[in-house]
Amino acid sequence: MAIAFKIKEMLGRSSWIRRMFDAGNKLKEQYGSDRVCDFSLGNPNIDPPEEFQETLLRVVSEKKPFKHCYMPNAGYPEVRAKVAQYVAEEQKAAISEKQLILTCGSGGGLNVALKTLINQGDRVLVSKPYFMEYASYVDNHGGVLELVEGKGDLDLDIDEIASHITSQTSALIINSPNNPSGMIYPETTIASLGEMLQRKSSEVGRSIYLLSDEPYRKIVYDGNVVPSICAHYRNSIIVSSYSKDLSIPGERIGWVAVHPDADDAQDLINGMILCNRILGFVNAPALMQRVVQHLQGTSVDAELYRRKRDLLCSGLEKLGYSFKKPMGSFYLLPKAPGGDDLRFVETLQEELILTVPGRGFGAPGYFRIAFCVEDGVIERSMEGFARAIRAFK
Repeated sequence: MAIAFKIKEMLGRSSWIRRMFDAGNKLKEQYGSDRVCDFSLGNPNIDPPEEFQETLLRVVSEKKPFKHCYMPNAGYPEVRAKVAQYVAEEQKAAISEKQLILTCGSGGGLNVALKTLINQGDRVLVSKPYFMEYASYVDNHGGVLELVEGKGDLDLDIDEIASHITSQTSALIINSPNNPSGMIYPETTIASLGEMLQRKSSEVGRSIYLLSDEPYRKIVYDGNVVPSICAHYRNSIIVSSYSKDLSIPGERIGWVAVHPDADDAQDLINGMILCNRILGFVNAPALMQRVVQHLQGTSVDAELYRRKRDLLCSGLEKLGYSFKKPMGSFYLLPKAPGGDDLRFVETLQEELILTVPGRGFGAPGYFRIAFCVEDGVIERSMEGFARAIRAFK
């Protein structure tokens, strides 16, 4: 066999998002892209802010010696300082450039952190529903992703998480606002989580690190706020990117930051800088580092996504769909009529509507809709959603 057994197996069970994406391409070839309502991929459809375009042109035009050379693996010191200053205010913690590394997006940041933390066979916990790529990220570094049931209202179940913690547990990943549910975990939950992790770390005799994956932090609605994890737990690592708030996912630029009071904080940082290099990222792209240096706090207008959310939710609610309105991100996770998410998603495909079955996110019986699409796509899809739900009544 030409390729590794593990990769062969992974190809056979490729992510549901990728399957729906491929199915969508076939439908678009057959019926035309203007007839297919594609809600499968969380690809931002709002242009980057004008400030991004202006800054990009200015930075590209700058004549600067050695501007395309290698840099410190953690990123340019002046950029790290600027990003850290903003993150420190956001997280209510004294994070400086010494505790922050620039990475190739959130995916790169998570892999750098997990490579640094995981011993062979370690368990990493995640609450359902969860972003499906976490399993591959953990597996990349010899760990095992252990799934934990969340509450019916999509919040974290602190007692359930506690029951899964053993001496083999190295970390817990949370994602808020959540992909696929749009849930923001409330501050009371984060406070309880921090207290429990501190207690369980003492019980099992090892530091359990909390990794907070936050690329949707600025895509929030209705006055909701994403609470700081650093304010409630010192063994915290925050990972984020500019993919969603600046609408530049293809540029692969993000960061990872460590709470300054975390156990072995300096070793953690040094380990992640090393892993940034040996995993092949080497460092985050130089051009994008220089651009985001000047754009701290800049974001797309989340109101544009809020209006799309409301348009979708209003239409589906009238048709009888059941869901919890997302507090952030650009995903909706309705219950699948009839209870079988795969069957219902296949029914929607017959209506030329592409969504993703919830089982891929640890949420069987639900399906995910990515509403980062043109308003016309949402409006055009309603007749198909209506016919699909009628088929299950």
